[in-house]
Amino acid sequence: MRLQAVTANRLLDGEVVYLTLAREWSPLLDDCCVVADADAGAELLAAAAKSVQDRLVLDPYLFDIKVDDGAISPMSRREIIRAAGPSVRPDLGRQPVQPEPVWE
Repeated sequence: MRLQAVTANRLLDGEVVYLTLAREWSPLLDDCCVVADADAGAELLAAAAKSVQDRLVLDPYLFDIKVDDGAISPMSRREIIRAAGPSVRPDLGRQPVQPEPVWE
């Protein structure tokens, strides 16, 4: 079974974003909508085309992913780099989300 998701670049700031189940864009790969067949992929691309017309994103496309124990990972080297952030300066890449401090 081939799993796919849709990615694009947000026009506002160039950030890599992923189309969610709610047909919104998220910078988090874990938020992406995962599809397993060509018809569902075409439906996602149609939803993404609306965002292109609305000038929210640029160049949406499907890419292959894998899901292991609920964790979503890109299959290609290109998408791994896009998900992690710049490769020339790893310190500028996406940082792990830190939990909010609990104040007593």
